[in-house]
Amino acid sequence: MEQVKAWRPPVPGVAEVFHAHFTEHVYPMHAHATWTLLIVDDGAVRYDLDRHEHGALADIVTLLPPDVPHNGRSADPANPDGFRKRVLYLTRDSLGTDLIGTAVDQPAFADPLLRRRIHQLHLALEPGDELEAESRLVLIRERLRERLAGEQTGEQNPESQAASAATLLRDLIEADLVAGVRLEAAAEQLHFHPAHLIRSFTRRYGMAPHQYLTSRRVDLARGHLLAGMPPARAATASGFWDQSHLARHFKRVVGVSPGRFAA
Repeated sequence: MEQVKAWRPPVPGVAEVFHAHFTEHVYPMHAHATWTLLIVDDGAVRYDLDRHEHGALADIVTLLPPDVPHNGRSADPANPDGFRKRVLYLTRDSLGTDLIGTAVDQPAFADPLLRRRIHQLHLALEPGDELEAESRLVLIRERLRERLAGEQTGEQNPESQAASAATLLRDLIEADLVAGVRLEAAAEQLHFHPAHLIRSFTRRYGMAPHQYLTSRRVDLARGHLLAGMPPARAATASGFWDQSHLARHFKRVVGVSPGRFAA
């Protein structure tokens, strides 16, 4: 049975998320206005791009450029289980149109780190985890650009500048833990590249910005719970989307559920 799930997350640069399990569906030739970033979880996909046949396997990251027609089908039509895939449709300006030609020639990457980052981004595409999703997307886009254009984006700034960037971002996060901060907005306000902010913060504090924000929100929730606030109210008062969102992170950080902690 064909199964699909599609939504538009509140993450700049992501036009659509599409998860699908297809057993019989065959895509005709079509094109998108977006970059198509695809990973396959089960089975395999065959597709034609610019009159050349390619394959998308479980250990391969596939990137199809905007405006270039392609199709898609199971690599093994006799397999009754078909294939499962997860797709991120990234806006045209996410990578730059100057890389379209290279992507046509090189649409597939055997890159375990890139695939792991994409998988982690899909897991972070839940309400309330926008900072984590934005951070992971920045690193994915940087990795893709490196693979396509050979860009070297390693840190070239002095250590003092990196420490300053980390401190400024921490202060910005602390200024409003409940509302949180969006990565692109922070980068614009602090005048640092988003990737530089993430690396500087992680190197200085031993955790990514989104992990810091989540841990501080858990701290807030602990105080609310100890003050007698019900878990559902403590969740929203601490910046979490809902009680289940709080529970997931609270147990990971504290070791017990919010209800048991309060009791």
